[in-house]
Amino acid sequence: MPSETLWEIAKAEVERRGSNGSEGDGVGIGDKSVFFIGSKNGGKTTIILRCLDRDEPAKPTLALEYTYGRRAKGHNTEFWCVLRVGVEKGECLTVKKELIEGRGFCCLPHKRKPKDIAHFWELGGGTSLLDLISIPITSDTLRTFSIVLILDLSKPNDLWPTMENLLQATRSHVDKVIMKLGRTNSKAASEMRQKIWSKMQKDHPDRELIDPFPIPLVIIGSKYDIFQDFDSEKRKAICKTLRFVAHYYGASLMFTSKSEALLLKIRGVINQLAFGIDKSKSICVDQNKPLFITAGLDSLCQIGPPPVPDNDIGKFHAHSPMELWKKVYEKLFPPKRINTLKDVKDPARDPQYAESEVDEMRIQKDQELEQYKRNASKSWKQIELDS
Repeated sequence: MPSETLWEIAKAEVERRGSNGSEGDGVGIGDKSVFFIGSKNGGKTTIILRCLDRDEPAKPTLALEYTYGRRAKGHNTEFWCVLRVGVEKGECLTVKKELIEGRGFCCLPHKRKPKDIAHFWELGGGTSLLDLISIPITSDTLRTFSIVLILDLSKPNDLWPTMENLLQATRSHVDKVIMKLGRTNSKAASEMRQKIWSKMQKDHPDRELIDPFPIPLVIIGSKYDIFQDFDSEKRKAICKTLRFVAHYYGASLMFTSKSEALLLKIRGVINQLAFGIDKSKSICVDQNKPLFITAGLDSLCQIGPPPVPDNDIGKFHAHSPMELWKKVYEKLFPPKRINTLKDVKDPARDPQYAESEVDEMRIQKDQELEQYKRNASKSWKQIELDS
């Protein structure tokens, strides 16, 4: 019986790897993606750079930015490296070559640590570029997608509008993608709906009272170093509110600052999302310390009622717990007026991206364009008169 050819061996190896990395429906779920959204100038880029061990200054994010991270897997995986003999004489010299007689190839059993790849997306502009949320979240990426919402704790009046607008826009798009996925792969869509409840214990007392986000969500409160100097009652109200929101959405919640210790904890959480590393089971609910609460470990009983006197709670007319917490929070921290909170819609006109030479040339070209339009208008009017 003839032995297998080199190409048959290679084909079998590729098929074996594909079957090992695929779901039950035969479709591989691919690399993981993490999408950072949140407050403008809230520290998203700084956290990404820290997670990727990049020692470089953070630059303002232009609209939607992408980068990636790689991490060697924790165990050696054997694979077959096929090279043409004599072409790359310097390669793999430490590996014993097994010449495939008469074919001019060598098949090299080679030990190497392959790398996991994680895709990092970052939305700039706070809430001004919500339309761009749909770009990285697709039916192809959704099953391995996570959201990291970063909120600037030093600006409590902006906190709720930022959180609400970003989460509503993201959830709306994710729901649409899941519906679309369900039409082509109903099993995958069903698995996603079931997976969102996996972080919550089946006997958790709040299981019927929450509405988990459709994909993994982590809420990070940044600039804790400023927040910790707030009045005690203000800190208590903000902590309770964020704990409720995170618990309601089945999300993890943690605070961070420029402190190396806190950044390392955040890095561990991001690595868990990006590479599946075991997550920390630690918990801190003390409002006088940086919060750190893993999804599913909090409870409404521990969080308590909204931060308002009991005799005033009836004055807030709300149709849902989330609406009640919103009204109480905005009573304590009124959101800025729409015209002052609203970010610059056109990033080209945002002062933080000013470039004098480019801006001066843009003004000149705009003036030339207006002059051209006026001349063209006169020409058309003259033609109409002549005719």
